[in-house]
Amino acid sequence: MNGHGEKAKELFFQGYNCAQSVLCAFEDVTGLDRETSARLASSFGGGMGRLREVCGTMSGALMVLGLVLGYDDPRNPQAKRAHYHLVQEFARRFRERNGSILCRELLRGVETVPGNDPEERTAEYYRKRPCPELARMAAEMVDELLAENQSCKQGITTHS
Repeated sequence: MNGHGEKAKELFFQGYNCAQSVLCAFEDVTGLDRETSARLASSFGGGMGRLREVCGTMSGALMVLGLVLGYDDPRNPQAKRAHYHLVQEFARRFRERNGSILCRELLRGVETVPGNDPEERTAEYYRKRPCPELARMAAEMVDELLAENQSCKQGITTHS
């Protein structure tokens, strides 16, 4: 194991939001520097700017999958289809492990401060949230999918 999961968890404890934690953990894979990764993912923390929509760890994970396995030719429907299937598989696994892909549902039962502003990062904040573990788990799931897809690509190349 390459430690992306533990790195994502550590980054969350350093103050990065959930999406940033996952994307920044994969700098060795994406080739992005810390500042670029953090800026790119900054809008997706708290379920997109604290809107509590899609979990930021999932958004960060999907950014990694897009950078590594995404498509860039709009005229290639097969590549688009394959990538969307990968996204759907990630969401299926995430939902299976956590019950939801939505921040507000993942935080159900966690008392949060109302309003639009991010909460202060205190010991109590970290103690009551599932976010550090979600960041770890999402990064580990990305590693699983990258490994699975790399072996598929190698298999295709070998059989050509």
